[in-house]
Amino acid sequence: MGYNYHDHHNHHHNPAGDLKGKKLLWVSLLNLSITIVQIIGGLISNSLSLLSDALHNLGDSSAIFIAFLAGRISQKKPNENRTFGYNRIEILAAFFNGILLISICIFLFYEAYKRFLNPEPIKGKVMFIIAIFGFLVNFLSVLVLNKHKKYSLNIKAAYLHLLGDTLSSVAVIIGGIAIWKFGMFWIDPLITVFVGVYIVYHTWGVVKETVDILMQSTPYGINIREMKKDIEKLDEIKIFHHVHVWKLDDTQIHLEAHVNVKNNIDMVKMMSVKDKVENILETKFNINHITLQFGYYCCNDNGELIYTKE
Repeated sequence: MGYNYHDHHNHHHNPAGDLKGKKLLWVSLLNLSITIVQIIGGLISNSLSLLSDALHNLGDSSAIFIAFLAGRISQKKPNENRTFGYNRIEILAAFFNGILLISICIFLFYEAYKRFLNPEPIKGKVMFIIAIFGFLVNFLSVLVLNKHKKYSLNIKAAYLHLLGDTLSSVAVIIGGIAIWKFGMFWIDPLITVFVGVYIVYHTWGVVKETVDILMQSTPYGINIREMKKDIEKLDEIKIFHHVHVWKLDDTQIHLEAHVNVKNNIDMVKMMSVKDKVENILETKFNINHITLQFGYYCCNDNGELIYTKE
């Protein structure tokens, strides 16, 4: 005998929702303006760090525009073909953005290596002026996204793009002064390497988190052994097993499990037990989408049916 109880506690209000429109679009256009100016300035000044920053900004403009599109798509309602809705499109966008950014950095490392071997003269004054412009526009974009980055991996990925651009601009400003005033041409590729390492280091965390979500890994901070132990302490519960916990996106945690009760209780009593189990899952483990299948004497108590974590 088994009963399925599906309980959803939907909290779809997202403080980042307004960014899935005009703000991300404007940030994308601002970033594109930097790209155009930096390409022109990089060609005039012969600065690798400025051209690499332009390429970086071009990638970021595309990434942020993708984030904008993903945010719009994620607002579509579930349908017969997409019963979970479109929320995970933002996770795919964050993954793509992270991989794109790391790929750009690898390319810049290669270009910097060639410049180390064959330093070239650079117009430091032009490099400095263009870098100032890039810094101001990037810093404005970072301020726009800063308070919203914690609500969405998609927006966090876009924010990291812009933060990397801002830091890159600061480094290029310093390099421009060093080249302009002291003729230190070797500092140009050095700046490129340092900024690239910083960006890869911070972006890797976003990529790893998106992969965990797409692989439906158990969310960080949830211990299934501890969960099983807590629920089986209830007098009515014999076994809590076949447990699956995953994230739909970066905010919604889902759980499905089989609950085997000790006695052949009636429906009213079963609903009471269900409430107890859900209370533990919600309050201690912060799980807001719960599917439980209840049964009595419907599973053999063997190791294959009891969840074990290797």
